Amino acid sequence: MSGDSLVGGSFVVADYLVFALMLVLSAAVGVYYAWADRGQRNSGDFLMGGRRMTALPVSMSLTASFMSAITVLSNPAEVYRYGAIIGFYGLSYVMTMVVVSEVFLPVFYRLAITSTYDYLELRFSRATRLLGTLLFIVQTILYTGIVIYAPALALNQVTGMDLWGAVISTGVVCTFYCTMGGLRAVVWTDVFQLGVMLAGFLSVIIRSVVLQGGVLPIISDSQQGGRLNFWDFDTNPLRRHTFWTITIGGTFVWVSIYGINQAQVQRYISCKSITHARLSLYINLLGLLSILLCSVFAGMCLFSVYKNCDPWTAGLVSAPDQLMPYLVMDILGDYPGLPGLFVAAAYSGSLSTVSSSINALAAVTVEDLIKPYTNMSEKHLSWTSKGLSVLYGVLCIGMAGLASLMGGILQAVISIFGIVGGPLLGLFTLGIICPFANSKGALTGLASGLVVSLWVGIGAQIYPPPPEMSRPLSLTTEGCNFTATESLNWTSTALPTQLTSITTAPVHNIDGKPLLADTWYSLSYLYFSPIGTIITISVGLLVSLFTGGRKLKVESRLTLMKEDITFYHLCRFFKERVMGRTGKLDLTRDREKTLGNTNPTFYDVELNSAKRSIPT
Repeated sequence: MSGDSLVGGSFVVADYLVFALMLVLSAAVGVYYAWADRGQRNSGDFLMGGRRMTALPVSMSLTASFMSAITVLSNPAEVYRYGAIIGFYGLSYVMTMVVVSEVFLPVFYRLAITSTYDYLELRFSRATRLLGTLLFIVQTILYTGIVIYAPALALNQVTGMDLWGAVISTGVVCTFYCTMGGLRAVVWTDVFQLGVMLAGFLSVIIRSVVLQGGVLPIISDSQQGGRLNFWDFDTNPLRRHTFWTITIGGTFVWVSIYGINQAQVQRYISCKSITHARLSLYINLLGLLSILLCSVFAGMCLFSVYKNCDPWTAGLVSAPDQLMPYLVMDILGDYPGLPGLFVAAAYSGSLSTVSSSINALAAVTVEDLIKPYTNMSEKHLSWTSKGLSVLYGVLCIGMAGLASLMGGILQAVISIFGIVGGPLLGLFTLGIICPFANSKGALTGLASGLVVSLWVGIGAQIYPPPPEMSRPLSLTTEGCNFTATESLNWTSTALPTQLTSITTAPVHNIDGKPLLADTWYSLSYLYFSPIGTIITISVGLLVSLFTGGRKLKVESRLTLMKEDITFYHLCRFFKERVMGRTGKLDLTRDREKTLGNTNPTFYDVELNSAKRSIPT
């Protein structure tokens, strides 16, 4: 659909300038860090930022990495169609940060590893590491394809710009600054892009509030339209979104992203002390919550503006993910530069995610698939890392072609993370929390978790859940008043069949459906991840027990120890205060007694809570 049939026209020169400025600034950061770090020749500097990053930029980068165009385009459309219940993701974010900071971060940080999958070899075996690495590579390339395709779709919808021109330019800009500047360029462009995303959201929200006469009318419209459906505590696991599916399922999905996903772990491991790493996670939580709030409220604005005339049912947009760009052109079309800012926001989300993915893919390939099998010099490894960044950039652009064939973008992304991320999360949890888990148990558990996840995930794609479980909310075109006949040929009588054809699966003959179609395959997509995790852990533990896991002697540094947990140190601190001891609590000294010397890669002051200062 070209831009000229849209309300409010298409891009003007000012929009293209705002958009081009965002691309140029992103590329400039890569050039700057390539020049600033020209004296550093090893792959560690390129992939890990020299391990001297501080909490603030890392936290903003953590937020930007997985707050992609999916968030900018799909979250508001999700609220528009299914209601604001996705606001409960805020709870899952909080639980995620606590679990990651207490369970995964201390172990990975202590080991000072570049690739998270290095841990799997140290803890289990090389075969486990290779399988983990390959699964991560497949998952990330699939995900990145969708992330490149989503904003290109928005651009195509809003401006009539060539879809594949947009896809290729996203990939090229990302690949350029990843290859030039490494992790430091990725982190600092993420910081800039996060600002652009928030500005894009705010421009739409402020204009909608002005048009609708304030915040209260928007909330009132959402209430009357059934969009404020927060109090849904139904425990039925087949229901698409309830309080339980979003908080429990969402927590598993986000722990698999923040706890073990290379793109995220690579960032907080690059911090200069463990205090900075923990702080970066909690500051990032504020960023996640503010973007979630913006995207949910933007969805409420979208409903308030189109409550009487739904552009999707009316055939003005071809997919729900195009509703936000449509709204932008409708209400901001008279303000040159602002539509450009919104599209730059969607694009920024994509650039930040794709660059993180490319950098992470290069890191795991160098660390897991090249270093162990070759004797390359650091200079050659550094050049190889850059070459891999280019290769993965090209691959991700190719994957965008496949993404164009997938359905609802948000659900597709979370399904990919659930199906592959769940079993991987189970594997790492097994290693960190269960000292008697062995490599036979780990491999069997991972394979079992993956088979079950794929079974339910693919089944759900073939036999989508019935509408009574996904429950799209009602939309209407009663208030539509169109003059453009070429863009609308629907009549009100044609509406019900049109809506049904979009929102529901084709009606199968009941006899033709497999028995599991209305139960197992209709499971909420948010439960794919918990299923994979739980099955991996359960099977892994059973197999380990039956294959001599109890006799296993695991190095203490590879598992979670009580000294890693903040609560343990708080108890020690209060105990010493209450008992009136005069000695100061020196956590660095205590740790050295149990773990040996502090890793020379990091500062010695990292856990010295007596000083209560954060090194900068």
